[in-house]
Order: sequence, then structure tokens, then C-alpha cells
Amino acid sequence: MRILAIGPRAYLGDIYLALRREGHEVRVHAEDPPERRAFGGIIETVPDWRAELDWVGRDGIILFERIGRGAVQEELRAQGYRVVGGSTFGDRLEAEREFGQAVLQEAGLAIAESHSFAHPSLALEWLARHPGRYVLKHDDTARTTFVGDHPEGADLAFMLRRAGDGRVLLMERLDGVEVGVGAYFDGTRFLRPACIDFEHKRFFTGEMGEMTGEMGTLAAYDGSEKLFAATLDRMAPRFAEAGHVGYVNLNLIVNERGVWPLEFTCRFGNPGFAVLAALQPDGWGDLMARMATGGTDRFNARPGWSVAIVLTVPPFPAHTEAAPPGEDPPVFFLTEPKGAELDRYHLVDVRMEDGQLLGHRRSGHLMIVTGTGATVEAAQEDARARARNVVAPELRWRADIGDRFLKGERERLRALGWLPG
Repeated sequence: MRILAIGPRAYLGDIYLALRREGHEVRVHAEDPPERRAFGGIIETVPDWRAELDWVGRDGIILFERIGRGAVQEELRAQGYRVVGGSTFGDRLEAEREFGQAVLQEAGLAIAESHSFAHPSLALEWLARHPGRYVLKHDDTARTTFVGDHPEGADLAFMLRRAGDGRVLLMERLDGVEVGVGAYFDGTRFLRPACIDFEHKRFFTGEMGEMTGEMGTLAAYDGSEKLFAATLDRMAPRFAEAGHVGYVNLNLIVNERGVWPLEFTCRFGNPGFAVLAALQPDGWGDLMARMATGGTDRFNARPGWSVAIVLTVPPFPAHTEAAPPGEDPPVFFLTEPKGAELDRYHLVDVRMEDGQLLGHRRSGHLMIVTGTGATVEAAQEDARARARNVVAPELRWRADIGDRFLKGERERLRALGWLPG
């Protein structure tokens, strides 16, 4: 196939490389300036994606990386193009926290108590009258969620005072197992199987430190159906009405009181795309064709578990555009991955110069490595072996991805009837 990819930067560059290895033709448009672009020296980009529409044609696929371009996607679909990415409805679900909670409630799902505010200062005033532990979420999805620990909200008050402008949501902090359910939507229905995933967002091993985009994920397609049917699949009529085409993930808290949906991700996540790629034997081209064309409600998925580990260097999880190119650290492999092994090393914010792979110091977000196995323990060791194969100055990664599940979450979900015994 021909595939035209569009995004604010080459955010999914690793998928584009995989598509090329599968034999597809790929052209990429990135909106950021060339000097700031990820995958420099690895992926060439085109300056104007609209000029490539004749090239991709109506038999190819147009892929949008991120939310915020739903209206453009719907315009292209109306013109007969096959577009994978999302919809205006998906944009709103992810970007407008209050709207997402209202839609979930309309679908008959229980939601946590939450309060939306036009400005953090208003949330701060409300917190003074209603002290407690809450989760702070921003409508600006680029901003990190903050989970309050202080019983009267003193830590949350500090974060609100430095939050800047923009609408925020304070949500009741729920105790339980945090688990996601995700599936690919083809404009009419969700493809089966759905997945379950367990994200690890804290920076340090043992769930300590600041919240990051994500430090790693445990995922499987096995055992997802009951939780999926009770939650995300109930949203299928709304996604069909919107003509949504793309990946959707719903983050949940599961406890003895029930299942509590927290937030949507209506795009290919990072490292979410990588942890699932290891369990999708037919590749991204097959999946995108199934989403874009419909006609089948299933795709092939491997049994067992997948573990993704995020490899970083400073300043991650901070970000600075001021870092000069000379500060970009070199990245090495003790054993150079080749052939099928390339599909287990997922580059993120890197570039190539004179044959040397370099990580962008601005983000320190180097790559994701994945491992699979019939058991969680086997998948963990498979992923750790690949992490140990990577060398870079000041390299850091969490070695405990999946441990929470093994040390209590699995048994709790089984006891509540959400996972098979």
C-alpha cells in the first residue's frame, strides 16, 4: 500500500519504519521545523501533505498521528480517502475532560466524582472549601496529570498555584487496580480482540517520583473480553455515529465498588503502540487496512504477554528545546538488532548523523524495547535483555514493569471476576 502520514512531528516514526520493512510505500509530513524534527537522517519528509493526495490516492491510507485534526480527517473521508486516526468526537473525548466524563455517564457507566474549572485559580478556591485527595487533569493533553497524596490536598494546592492558564478537572482519587482496555475501531465497530494494559507512569522503580508520560507497560490480548464488554464496547454506537477510525483506549480503576472509567486516549499512544506491536504478527499495514476498509471484525493476535520498557536519558521527563545538537548523546547496541529483531527496538526522539544514532537531548526519550512470553515473568526478562543491549551515557529505565501485576493486581482482578483464573 501507499501510506501518507501526517503529524506535528514524526511522533510515530518507528511505525513508519516498520511499514517500510513490511513492503509498503510511506511518505511522512511533519509540521515542526526540520532542525527540531525526530528521525532526522532516518526518515525524509514531504513539505506539503495535500500535494501528496494524488500520490496516496483513494486506495492508499492517510494516517494522522495525534488528536486535534478530526475535522480535517472527516473532510478527507467525505472525499473518498481512507483515513486512520480519529474523529472530532475522539478529539473532544480526550481533550475535554468534562465532556468525556459526561459521555461515559450517558453510556451508563459509573464515573468518579469530578469538578471542572475554567482556571486553576477557581479550582484552588474550591479545594480550600473541600480539602481532600484529588487527581488534577488538564484539558491540555500535553500537560502531565498530578495525583495528590496529601489528605487535605496541600500538595495539590501547590500544583494548582503553578499550573498556568487553562481548564482543569479535579477528580476524586480512587484506590484500586489501574487498567486500560483498548481496541481498534473501523468506523462501524471495534475489531476483536481488545487488549488490556497496565501502565507504569511514575519515573522510579516502586512507583515513586514524578508522573511521566509513561515508563513502561504490560499488555495482553488474552483475557480482555469481559472488561472490554462492560466498558469500552458500550461506547461503540457513539464512535460509529462519529465515523471514528483508529485506536481507542479507556483507562479505568477497578475496585470492590465497581469499574470507574477515568479518561480516553483516541490515538496511537506511546509506548502503547510498541507494546501491542509485539503481539500483532501481521503488522501495521494489515491492521490499518482492516480499520480503513472494514468488512472483518477480527485480526490475528499472539497469545501471552508483552512488556514495553521506555529508555531515557536526562532531562526526561522534563523537556527543553534549548539543548544544542552537540549535547545529543550517542546510542549504541552491544549486539546490533537485525531482521525480525528490529521490530523489538522502537525509536522515539532520535536522529542519525554520520552513521551514528543520537538521542535528542531536548527530551531524553530515546526508545522503547519490548519482550514477549507465555507468562508475565518471561515477557519481563525478554524485555530486560533488550534494554541491557542498549548503551547510552546516563541511560535510565525501570526494571520492574509488570511487578505490580504479579504482586497483587492479578489476584485482585481475578477475585473480582474480571480476569480468568
